[in-house]
Amino acid sequence: MLKSILALTIAILLSACAGQKQLIKSGSTPRLLSDQFSFTEGPAADASGNVYFTDQPNDRIYKWDAATDSLSVFMEGAGRANGLYFDASGNLLAAADNKSELWSISPQKEVKVLVENFENKRLNGPNDIWIAPNGNLYFTDPFYKRPYWEHSEKEIEAEQVYLLTPAGDLRIAATDFVKPNGIIGTPNGKTLYIADIGANKTYVFTIAENGDLTNKRLFTEQGSDGMTLDSAGNVYLTGKGVTIYDPKGTQVEHIPIPKDWTANVTFGGTDRKTLFITAQQAVYLLEMNVQGAKR
Repeated sequence: MLKSILALTIAILLSACAGQKQLIKSGSTPRLLSDQFSFTEGPAADASGNVYFTDQPNDRIYKWDAATDSLSVFMEGAGRANGLYFDASGNLLAAADNKSELWSISPQKEVKVLVENFENKRLNGPNDIWIAPNGNLYFTDPFYKRPYWEHSEKEIEAEQVYLLTPAGDLRIAATDFVKPNGIIGTPNGKTLYIADIGANKTYVFTIAENGDLTNKRLFTEQGSDGMTLDSAGNVYLTGKGVTIYDPKGTQVEHIPIPKDWTANVTFGGTDRKTLFITAQQAVYLLEMNVQGAKR
């Protein structure tokens, strides 16, 4: 009887492992693309799989060309941009930390300021961005005192998550965070993940039809700087390397990165199977078996 139970248990475990697709391409390890930067952040992929990312201390946005595997400067004087995200029209949205604004940058590098303040008070520092399928834009607003700021005190005490509607209305979407940072939503626009890096937790919310965030619940006992999703619904958190959780919040993989801090991550490449990782002075590429979540 004991042998039968043991055999059945092993069979179940083997079946579960077989059903779990290997996320990282066999033999693939993180490849250093460049370490010429001061601090990299905010990777975002365009429709062709090219990835744009920021070097915030040097006030630049760079572009990685997915077809040629080459780097170039996209913009200098980029508002000390942090997090980036592309909208449906191909404009690059930037959390412009210099004046705590939100920018829209056209492919021709024309800048439009979308958000200057909230209720005539300076925001703490827009950090990461996600846009829902209906055009609603969510961004986190933690306070990190910057050496290039002239001010040192908050004008808005709470560090919150905001919603900017396509009509230009700005409102608080969620509060009660220590320091919200990473943010990513599902392609169907129904679920939003927000990392509270100050509390070392990541939460998941239901997105109501009017854009409100409801049904807050704990996803995992780990915070994150930046975040992304793959097409299987796995959630990628950053900090000490990249840690991957399945949709239920169970850890399924950890990707070590040879830097003290991994800031952000996204999927790019012509087939959307390249994991693009920003870590301090460097950026890394890792070939995956799974694609990034569709947008």
